[in-house]
Amino acid sequence: MGLLARLRKEWFIVGIVVVILSAKLQPSVGVRGGPLKPEITIAYAAVALIFFNSGLSLKTEELTSALLHVRLHLFVQSFTLIFFPLAVWLLLQVLALTDIDQWLLRGLQTVSCMPPPVSSAVILTKAVGGNEAAAIFNSAFGSFLLGSSSSVPFSSIFSQLFMTVVVPLILGQVCRSFLRDFLERKKPPFGAISSAVLLMIIYTTFCDTFSNPSIELDPTSLLLVVLISQSNQPPFFFCGFLSSSGFSPADTVAIMFCSTHKSLTLGIPMLKIVFEGYEHLSLISVPLLVYHPAQILLGSVLVPTVQSWMMSRQKVNAVPAPLSAPKE
Repeated sequence: MGLLARLRKEWFIVGIVVVILSAKLQPSVGVRGGPLKPEITIAYAAVALIFFNSGLSLKTEELTSALLHVRLHLFVQSFTLIFFPLAVWLLLQVLALTDIDQWLLRGLQTVSCMPPPVSSAVILTKAVGGNEAAAIFNSAFGSFLLGSSSSVPFSSIFSQLFMTVVVPLILGQVCRSFLRDFLERKKPPFGAISSAVLLMIIYTTFCDTFSNPSIELDPTSLLLVVLISQSNQPPFFFCGFLSSSGFSPADTVAIMFCSTHKSLTLGIPMLKIVFEGYEHLSLISVPLLVYHPAQILLGSVLVPTVQSWMMSRQKVNAVPAPLSAPKE
């Protein structure tokens, strides 16, 4: 395979490198309040596009079936909001004996309690070909559940989720009912569209990260936070994979991404409210600011590997069992 053909095949990985380098060179372009206005174009328009795209591509029966998959939803929410925080708490009991800043450790504990984001977890599940409908439900439900049980303004969370998730998804389903024959005949590149939107999210996320004064710590503290955040993700990702036996390959993909990703959109407002008046708020925020781009980057890099695994498992499951020899 020639270099050009290889680059075309791996365009998404190349795109990740390009957008991160662009964010590093000129973070002011994609930062909040900057020319791209990500607080509007990404938080609302891009997320709405993701779920409109999902509504357009998902068959109604698939969406209905996923919503009724109670066992999967219970597993994801238990892993996200019970197992993940408990495992991190146990880790922090050990880290508390070291010289790591205690406010950074408190920030790590807060990260573990966050629900999955309503954007990246869905896009990555879709990019792999997993159970996208289940990812949509669990991402939105996790944010709704935690938001309604915390001091974050309930009406604000509900209205944002409704306008950026529910409404676009319904509109996509309505449009699909009129365009079903066209969509099945032309087969638009829904996955590529979602991947392109994810590149936009990665770009603006890293613009915020590179320009945020909260991560201007001494090199040792910052390095420790980065290492802990990065080293946490693969074990949880693998743990989600191992503990999902009994689910289909498509369900397993949704479990891996939804159970390990944490929401920055809900996390930052929660931190500002829960720790209002704390002079160490910036330190508490650092782990979440580091974890968010790291989870997107790791998840994006793993897309081809997880996709290959899922396709191989589906082929194995599709092979019919050999017929037994007739008795004489």
